[in-house]
Amino acid sequence: MDALHIKKQKLEDYLKELGSVAVAFSSGVDSTFLLKTAKEVLKDKVIAITAKSCSFPGRELKEATAFCEKEGIKQIVVESEELSIEGFRENPKNRCYLCKHELFTKLKEVAGENGMAYVVEGSNLDDNGDYRPGLKAIAELDIKSPLRYADLTKDDIRLLSKEMDLPTWDKPSFACLASRFVYGETISEKKLKMVEEAEQFLLDLGFKQVRVRIHGNIARIEVLPAELTRLAGEDIREKVYSSFKRLGFDYVTMDLAGYRTGSMNETLSGEERNNA
Repeated sequence: MDALHIKKQKLEDYLKELGSVAVAFSSGVDSTFLLKTAKEVLKDKVIAITAKSCSFPGRELKEATAFCEKEGIKQIVVESEELSIEGFRENPKNRCYLCKHELFTKLKEVAGENGMAYVVEGSNLDDNGDYRPGLKAIAELDIKSPLRYADLTKDDIRLLSKEMDLPTWDKPSFACLASRFVYGETISEKKLKMVEEAEQFLLDLGFKQVRVRIHGNIARIEVLPAELTRLAGEDIREKVYSSFKRLGFDYVTMDLAGYRTGSMNETLSGEERNNA
């Protein structure tokens, strides 16, 4: 058995030890792989819980529901309105902690009501290296992270997902829409909708991995470095500009560094990351 499948076996053994689980399911690469593996191992002792909110695009909710229906997995959709959490709208550096603490507290209650022993979530080994205040809330609430436990990286999960014929094996990475706001800028439902529609427009144009970061009424577009030239082409550039202006952006810019995860964290000092 090669190293990758040793990790997969470690994951399966860990899920068996847990006995029954509620998977925090967003339809992303990681949570889809985790849910599918849990279903194979635990059969009817697994449910999916998906949080519906204004920071979660409608397309992702539809994909989550379609996957659960196809796989015969019980799915519970819960309302989780982050904007009602005290302090969240102000977008502090620990915003993700505030959100995850509220969300997973709710998920634990739903899991208990449905006879599930544990809530599990899909962070992977690569997440240990980034600024992730949400992991603090996960630890405090004793939420289990099977993929990190099994030392699975994002690349590992994509390879195993392809082997399992999961439709998400090459799906672009996604993070909640609130992560598009510069720290300290007020998050509103209106601006979340602007970001969602702007990113959907870019996806509809065929760009594979996109982020539309929002700075006031300025849109900062990130696409893969290989796609920067296409974005800057006259035909595409004019379409994007006019569309974004209709959505309410005053200025539309392109980030020359291209897409990368957590670009809003680049302004944080090491001390800020540690204290948040």
